[in-house]
Amino acid sequence: MTDKFIFRFVAGVTIFVIAVVVVLNRHLIPGPATPPAFTPYLPLLNAILNGTCSVLLLLSLYFIKKGNIVLHKRINILTFCLSSLFLVSYILFHYLMRRDTLFGDVDGNGELSKAELDAVGGVRTIYRAILLPHIVLAAGVLPLILLSFYRGLQMQVEKHKKLVRWTFPLWLFVTISGVVVYLMVKPYYHF
Repeated sequence: MTDKFIFRFVAGVTIFVIAVVVVLNRHLIPGPATPPAFTPYLPLLNAILNGTCSVLLLLSLYFIKKGNIVLHKRINILTFCLSSLFLVSYILFHYLMRRDTLFGDVDGNGELSKAELDAVGGVRTIYRAILLPHIVLAAGVLPLILLSFYRGLQMQVEKHKKLVRWTFPLWLFVTISGVVVYLMVKPYYHF
């Protein structure tokens, strides 16, 4: 496979994934009238997958620093698979849920009253300050992950190293901030 093909493939996958997420978050495709019983557990599953990926990314770094390429590669394959499972679960959740969860929406009516806004105060600003870079970087790191993964599997070590200098910290931020976002918004889920 040529680099040109790989770049086109990665661009295509990235555009497709971002388009699906946008369509589902805008509720352009209606989900079922009644979500399946497992739906409320998907955000917790997503947080567990993100948290696990955070730990695995750190282990991957540890093992490559120790020169253990085989274990580094195996951990990265596992991390990639778990991140892919996260993406499927995330997309499924947003397809099944008919409304968004708003930070501070205690009564679950989909609107924030003045009393609800006053109750959360500046914490909502902190939540948004974590959520916004999480969303932007989650979209931006996807092509870097795919390219880094490809370069690593092909043992194109120098190209892999150059990519991973950016991919690793961004991916780690996205996985950790995903857990933080979940913990912050968890009290406002209404199923």
